[in-house]
Amino acid sequence: MTVQDKLQKLQTLFAQMERALIAYSGGIDSTLVAKVAFDVLGDQALATTANSPSLLPEDLEDAQVQAADIGIPHRVVATHEMDNPHYTANPVNRCYFCKSELYDTLKPLAAEWGYAYVVDGVNADDLHDYRPGIQAAKERGTRSPLAEIGITKLEVREISRLLCLPWWDKPAQPCLSSRFPYGEAITVEKLRRVGQAERYLRDLGWSTLRVRSQADTARIELPAAEITAFVQKTNLAQLVTAFKNYGFTYITLDLEGFVSGKLNQDLSLLSSLP
Repeated sequence: MTVQDKLQKLQTLFAQMERALIAYSGGIDSTLVAKVAFDVLGDQALATTANSPSLLPEDLEDAQVQAADIGIPHRVVATHEMDNPHYTANPVNRCYFCKSELYDTLKPLAAEWGYAYVVDGVNADDLHDYRPGIQAAKERGTRSPLAEIGITKLEVREISRLLCLPWWDKPAQPCLSSRFPYGEAITVEKLRRVGQAERYLRDLGWSTLRVRSQADTARIELPAAEITAFVQKTNLAQLVTAFKNYGFTYITLDLEGFVSGKLNQDLSLLSSLP
């Protein structure tokens, strides 16, 4: 099946829904869902972004700009996963509690506003990764059009480029809580300093990156091919000073390089789940 075929199936799926509320983060997956939903349903599609301390302010701004560019109606709602000790304790299934909060917020709003369906941006590849949030979404009746049709991450980018979306190659940007090793408690202050550190690096021109936080240590991840240029071009003394001002004591560079989902490499703790 070609990407054009899959796009047509996606359009047909939304036509059958008639009205849909999209859980819209501003990432490329949910943005494609929002774009196709709006193209098919017009104002009967609504993009809704959850705002919390785990979302960078600039990511919220990006979501707002992209929604305006698409033309889809857009609302921002607050979620309160940080009030849940099961979430802030940061167990290996932390995302289950995050998505539970998200869809426990969106589902009643969808009913109040007259939307029969809540949909997300989960793609077919996500089903083969460790994503406990997917179970929380399923339990609450959320649909995943991309996964239902079998659209992979690569095809999301291909279809986005086909539709002339300028952010088709936008790097993935998971929530800031993903920067902490499982078992380390998450606080608003820790999220803030990670966000500040990543913003500092982006302002220097580095786009694909993570700042992993472990206790008082910041570990910078960049693509392996960019590490040499980073060391040569960056004023490391200024960087260290900035990161210490954010609250870190130690600042390190991961020589393995950027690996998406690196903290999922060791999931031996899964056996301890009930």
